[in-house]
Amino acid sequence: MFTGIVEEIGTIKAVNKGPDCSQLVIGAKKILEDVNTGDSIAVNGVCLTVTAYNRDSFQVDVMPETLKATSLRNVKSGSKVNLERAMQANGRFGGHIVSGHVDGTGMITKIEPHSNAVYFSVKTPPELMKYLVPKGSITVDGISLTVVEVGETHFSVSIIPHTLSETILHTKQVGDIVNLECDMLAKYLERLLAVRGTSAGGSGDASEKKGLTRETLERNGYL
Repeated sequence: MFTGIVEEIGTIKAVNKGPDCSQLVIGAKKILEDVNTGDSIAVNGVCLTVTAYNRDSFQVDVMPETLKATSLRNVKSGSKVNLERAMQANGRFGGHIVSGHVDGTGMITKIEPHSNAVYFSVKTPPELMKYLVPKGSITVDGISLTVVEVGETHFSVSIIPHTLSETILHTKQVGDIVNLECDMLAKYLERLLAVRGTSAGGSGDASEKKGLTRETLERNGYL
């Protein structure tokens, strides 16, 4: 489990590609202070397991499904990545609940400075848009962020200078692909309502099985 508060920017030192998988060697410093083989580290928001390490780098294996579903398929030697160790039980919860299981990828469509902030707009797959609400949480490349605006096909976030400088967002350009993990609570709520509607109804109404809609929220007393 992670919080979406990036601890360090790491550097890809080597990408050893197999037929449909890869092995990454990632240079780091802070997160290696207490690392052990088998530890979980979020790399651009993707939960990966440390398989080996030394004093200035660690190694992880990336499975075919992970390569297919995330932007890690695009990293190369020299690429910068966001890093976060798994949360300790006695640690501060500075972001939100992040599992490290990426739901999909989005594409940056606009980067717009505004006063002391920078607005990023991200084009998002339709199946993920339903989980996004203004002032809700979203994880972008492992960074816990607050949604500012939700459109039909995109959402936007406002980035403060500290977040911009301490993460790889300052390297991003329009057209870049980012990993997205939606708020876990929204996904659990959708599943709960879908099961509840199916077990309680039995009406055969297709709308009962569509998941999280305003109508199902009202019908179950959430609005």
